[in-house]
Amino acid sequence: MKHFTFQELTVTNTGLPNVPNEEQKTNLTLLVDNVLGPLRELLGQPITVDSAFRSPEVNKKVGGAKTSQHLSGQAADIVCFDNEKLFNLIKDNFPFDQLINEYNFKWIHVSFSNIHNRKQILVIT
Repeated sequence: MKHFTFQELTVTNTGLPNVPNEEQKTNLTLLVDNVLGPLRELLGQPITVDSAFRSPEVNKKVGGAKTSQHLSGQAADIVCFDNEKLFNLIKDNFPFDQLINEYNFKWIHVSFSNIHNRKQILVIT
């Protein structure tokens, strides 16, 4: 995985265990290889992962949806120097399942599925 490590994709400040299994690691790798890594190269600037994989306990603690793609390692919440630009680069250049502008570009949620990417764009206000 270019530009990203499993450590930064699994970090949590909850104090709870957050260790992906092999399938979840595969999904994280696909997310990085198909979206996050190429996005970083296109942007030419660092991208910070606020949250990617979440164990069920971590997801519950942070108030994540019970069906969150973070649970399967298919999603990441990301930020950079210009989150609106980040959002538009993903929308216009990459395959994605969901792309969410959260709270007026406070962060961007992006997910990738190896089965079918819906290209669903949402806004949370």
